[in-house]
Amino acid sequence: MLEYTGIRVRDLARSVRFYTDGLGLKLGPQGRMSAGGLWQELKDPESGAVLELNFYPGDPPYREGDELDHLGFRVDDLDATVARLESLGGRVRIPAFTEGDERLVFLSDPDGVWVELWQRRAEELPPTSREGR
Repeated sequence: MLEYTGIRVRDLARSVRFYTDGLGLKLGPQGRMSAGGLWQELKDPESGAVLELNFYPGDPPYREGDELDHLGFRVDDLDATVARLESLGGRVRIPAFTEGDERLVFLSDPDGVWVELWQRRAEELPPTSREGR
């Protein structure tokens, strides 16, 4: 299920103002990525569509044309989906990792567009039954 579109921005506060004050999107969750970047979700109150703003300090440098950061998809079975996409020409760029109660992986499609897949970890399983995921 397509969950959101993530775009890369050079100035997070400026971009938040642009999309909230200018286009009426509403502030949603925000946070810091494991790698040090910052993200801010914005939601369209009419359609429910989510735009994720991603800010990466310093490295890698921002170049015009890099605005589309990634497409985010929620999946039920991360490992099976990764295997299926690899068989269709996808390439794992950042191997699966855990952040909070989610497992994530970043791939690129055959044309190089980055795709994030994420799966919620099963809450009904005790931590020792989650196979280190």
